[in-house]
Amino acid sequence: MPGETVLVTGGAGFIGCALSQDLAAEAGRWVVLDSLHPQVHADRTRPARLHESAELVVGDVTDPGVWDTLLADLRPDVVIHLAAETGTGQSLTESTRHASVNVVGTTQMLDAFTRADQRPGHVVLTSSRAVYGEGTWLRPDGTTFRPGTRTHRQLSAKQWDFPDATYTPNSVAGSPPNPSNVYAATKLAQEHILAAWTGANDVALSVLRLQNVYGPGQSLTNPYTGIVSLFSRLARDGESIPLYEDGEITRDFVFIADVVSAIAAALRELPSEPVRTVDVGSGGKTTIRDLATAIAAYHGAPEPHVTGQFRDGDVRHAACVIDATTQELGWKPAWSLDAGIAALQEWISSELGDPRG
Repeated sequence: MPGETVLVTGGAGFIGCALSQDLAAEAGRWVVLDSLHPQVHADRTRPARLHESAELVVGDVTDPGVWDTLLADLRPDVVIHLAAETGTGQSLTESTRHASVNVVGTTQMLDAFTRADQRPGHVVLTSSRAVYGEGTWLRPDGTTFRPGTRTHRQLSAKQWDFPDATYTPNSVAGSPPNPSNVYAATKLAQEHILAAWTGANDVALSVLRLQNVYGPGQSLTNPYTGIVSLFSRLARDGESIPLYEDGEITRDFVFIADVVSAIAAALRELPSEPVRTVDVGSGGKTTIRDLATAIAAYHGAPEPHVTGQFRDGDVRHAACVIDATTQELGWKPAWSLDAGIAALQEWISSELGDPRG
């Protein structure tokens, strides 16, 4: 990648800005295409965390005119495709918006490359752990099954888990995708669309299925993403953190610096196969109760409380096995959850001030 021209779609967001801080200076050109959507960028201005060497082009990935103008001046060696609508629950009520950005935005990009007679050498897609849906569960007799989406009726009856079964962490090799919400389905569609196009055009493709990313730079105002930052804001204001379902939902929380280093590792060496798909997470799982308790303790806030509320389309558990990723990329996470939580709290205080005065 050093000296190459890199195009980053959605590159003014949380992950894109962090990535630019580590990598933009070593690229020949680092060009960011981002719509600066107000849900993420309230004032629609260039983010301060975007590296100064990054060239920001404000435009919508679904607009073919934006692509044609961009590629008339740009011939990317590498494309890092971050642009996506990400709200799990929101995708069930704004399905067209999610499909438009995530699916049509991807196909518009590919059609634009075809019109411009360009083929980048490497496309890197940040996909999502959401593609696995509820994942794989183990019965006491040793057999496995893959449940579908938990229904609204099931959740209303507070049937949070699947009876007599234990969740097992996901892996590319062992967990076939089975999306349980519209967002997840669009991320899987991105994977399939890019694999078909890159395969037909001899372009390398790396797919990184990210777990729950958190850390400094995450939006503090977007209500649809970032449970760690949401919990942090509530606790710093002295409020008790509300816990959905019974508080025993589990997630794999991976710190932003570890995600950046995983993407950097994928960029350093082209995949040996036409498509390389890996899981990126901490390799562990944490209940939202334990997460909330740790954040509340940091701020001296009241104990978290269970509300019994739920979100349609949400999965009960999500975690991944990272052994294959470590072997493939020569990468492993460096941040513990405690260290990551502390770093996030310090950053929030620097942004919003100390609530204790």
